[in-house]
Amino acid sequence: MAGTNSERELLTEGPAIILAYPQLGENIGMVARAMANFGLSELRLVNPRDGWPNEKARSAASRADHVIDGAKLYNSLEEAIADLNFVYATTARDRDGYKPVRSPIVAARTLRQRFKVGEAIGIIFGRERTGLTNEEVALADEIVTFPVNPAFASLNLAQAVLLMSYEWMKTGMESEDQTSFQAIEQRPATKEHLQGLFDHLEDALDARNYFRSADKRPKLVENLRAVLTRPSFSESEIQVLRGVISSLDRFTRENPRGSGAPARSRKVQGGSDDD
Repeated sequence: MAGTNSERELLTEGPAIILAYPQLGENIGMVARAMANFGLSELRLVNPRDGWPNEKARSAASRADHVIDGAKLYNSLEEAIADLNFVYATTARDRDGYKPVRSPIVAARTLRQRFKVGEAIGIIFGRERTGLTNEEVALADEIVTFPVNPAFASLNLAQAVLLMSYEWMKTGMESEDQTSFQAIEQRPATKEHLQGLFDHLEDALDARNYFRSADKRPKLVENLRAVLTRPSFSESEIQVLRGVISSLDRFTRENPRGSGAPARSRKVQGGSDDD
């Protein structure tokens, strides 16, 4: 999905992503891309099999060059995490009783809390084929595992990094329900606007004999208003709805299929015959 914009702020904070003995350069590049998508930039590589630097990694990174260029190389996992205060190890294997096991959401929140008080934090990811050994997991403080299909639990390296990077970015938002996109602010509709919509719709329905029974009319009107008051309409949304009703009113009310002469037109607040 295209979305690179050099004019926007480049986020470069958060936990170090530690790849323990990664194999393919392409996988490292895809990890770098996933990190850049969600504002992470510190990549640590423990003895990558195909060496470093690696042009295949740069190509697969899809212009996440700041991550590739800043990657640090280490000879051992112990060396890669030596300066960190708190570290998660990712694993899909069942290691009951080994260490506390957290979900990605809980792990990301814990990392954010520690990051806010100045701790150096990291997440360890294992080899593409075999993951982390028990000895390597033992170096971490806690385990994070992903809720996946137990019969098909294997994630590729970039997928695992992307999931954790996404959860990390969510914890940095004012609300974890909001996105990074700013919605266009719209003025909420007043009750006057909403009442105008009610009247307009009921008038149009009356003209088409929607309320066939006088006895049932109050209940039908009540149901319609209940439906229309459920969402919190903006002024512009009210205008759209009234524009739709006005457009329908261009056709004769006696023959809704439009075979007769055009019906009378009218100007309405928030909508017009030109809507």
